[in-house]
Amino acid sequence: MASNIYIINSRGEKEMFSFQKVYRSAQNAGANRNLAKEIAQIIERDVFSGMKTSDIYRQVRKLLAKKNSKSALKFSLKQAIKKLGPTGFPFEKYIAEIFKKSGFDVKINQFLPGKCASKYEIDFLAQKENIIYVGECKYRNLAGDRVHSKDALANYARFLDISNGAFLRSKKYENCVKKTIIATNTKFTAKARRYSRCVGMELLGWKEPRNNSLEYIIEKQKFYPITILPSLKSRIKDAFVSQKMMLAQDVLKINPQKFSKKFKIPLNDLEVLIKQAKILLEE
Repeated sequence: MASNIYIINSRGEKEMFSFQKVYRSAQNAGANRNLAKEIAQIIERDVFSGMKTSDIYRQVRKLLAKKNSKSALKFSLKQAIKKLGPTGFPFEKYIAEIFKKSGFDVKINQFLPGKCASKYEIDFLAQKENIIYVGECKYRNLAGDRVHSKDALANYARFLDISNGAFLRSKKYENCVKKTIIATNTKFTAKARRYSRCVGMELLGWKEPRNNSLEYIIEKQKFYPITILPSLKSRIKDAFVSQKMMLAQDVLKINPQKFSKKFKIPLNDLEVLIKQAKILLEE
């Protein structure tokens, strides 16, 4: 048993190695109990003080790939969302697609007037029935980075001004419940969570909210980002993003011959992606 072994987490901090964390991470990716236990035992045997969590999870993914290719793909979810970068715009498109698939009418990169400021650029506006969200996306590409209370404060202050502006006070939206939400690919600090709960601002991120977090929604609805497919090359990703095709399931909707010809992508590359998407999305 690995006892008193300290590893280095994504924020560069020391923390005690946890057999249970490795076990749960493998199981959450779809490994059965026996496989998850086997993987955790191998990692526990090989772990050493000062080992990085990123190296541990890389080893878990390799072990999963040998026994369960679908679980190995799902295990890469957090890294896949990070690969939507390096800018935040693809992540904004991805979040917009999640809202669209959830039944919302979504517009991205809107300019809305406030009462005190003439114009604000917002990442997305999402409406379903009588609920309308003014959404802000916070994409983070540095390991261990968080969304802080200052981000929550700024977003809510802007939302209050927009709520009193001409757009949201128009007759079209007078009967709507107006809300704001921050979506991120990382976690929120405790202060950001406390403030948001206090003012009634919604959060969507890693492990947040507790029973309906970003990764929970993705897993439940199979809203996997296209970047979860390991054979996706940067040029191919750009082609899909240009067509607002942000999800792995979108790969199965294309005509590979036509897509190959239009974007000058080797047909074989697309066929490999389609195969991986089928493995990931199969019931």
